[in-house]
Amino acid sequence: MKKNTMSYKTSQFLMFAGPAAVLFIGVVVFPFIYGLYLTFTSWDGVSREKPFVGLANYIAAFQDKAYWQALGRTMIYSVIAVIFVNVVAFLLAYLVTSGIKGQNFFRAGFFIPNLIGGIVLGYVWKFVFNRALVSIGTAIGSGALSTSWLATTNGAMACLIIVSVWQYAGYMMLIYVAGFMSVSKSLMEAAQIDGCTQSQSTWYVTVPLMRASFVQCLFLTITRCFMVYDVNLSLTNGEPFGSSVMAAMHVYNSAFTYRRYGAGQAEALILFIVCAIVGVTQVYVGKKGEVAA
Repeated sequence: MKKNTMSYKTSQFLMFAGPAAVLFIGVVVFPFIYGLYLTFTSWDGVSREKPFVGLANYIAAFQDKAYWQALGRTMIYSVIAVIFVNVVAFLLAYLVTSGIKGQNFFRAGFFIPNLIGGIVLGYVWKFVFNRALVSIGTAIGSGALSTSWLATTNGAMACLIIVSVWQYAGYMMLIYVAGFMSVSKSLMEAAQIDGCTQSQSTWYVTVPLMRASFVQCLFLTITRCFMVYDVNLSLTNGEPFGSSVMAAMHVYNSAFTYRRYGAGQAEALILFIVCAIVGVTQVYVGKKGEVAA
């Protein structure tokens, strides 16, 4: 069989990419299409009947104040968490690429929190906020620490942000480390020869050349924060008084707790579209700036 024929190329594709393509279609494409169909039904997630209701679920979703409050809460959480995650990750990457002793050990140590599952992570930090910090605050007489932050509306949101930063910063740090290492040392040396200090060389030479790393980290952080559920469930469970219910938790409750699967699917699709718009816009703006740089 000649290598430039269509049959040969087709056989090679089926041999190497075929299994992955079949799995992708079966696990992603078909469930997405089926879920899109369910948004037009009033299925409860259990019964065999799936009554067709048209756009009623979308109309109900746009009229659901609790859903939009959860989505707004998610946006606020995402903006703050994305900023802190990337700032901390960049500083950690700068630290572990500066030539300090044991920097490989620190890289592994900072990355470990990302390996812990969100459910386990939430329960561990729940103990820290409810017991450990409260005990320390009581012992030293600190009013800010003597009561659990999870018991207040603003405190619960702050706890979610702290845990998210602790979990995601190590992973984003590795991407920034790759960005630092991709910058040629000759450029840094040339900048220093021209009279730039170390900080000036980093800001005016290294950072612009790491734009691709910033684009990747921002996209990953935004998508993770918008879809957060496991930490939200185990750390706050939406409390107190539903003030920390994120959009993903609201969608889950609508579909599985209240058995409004069609409405939950419609809300999930809206959340997906919002997340996709934000993520794609960020990537487009970042890539455009990268070309300009």
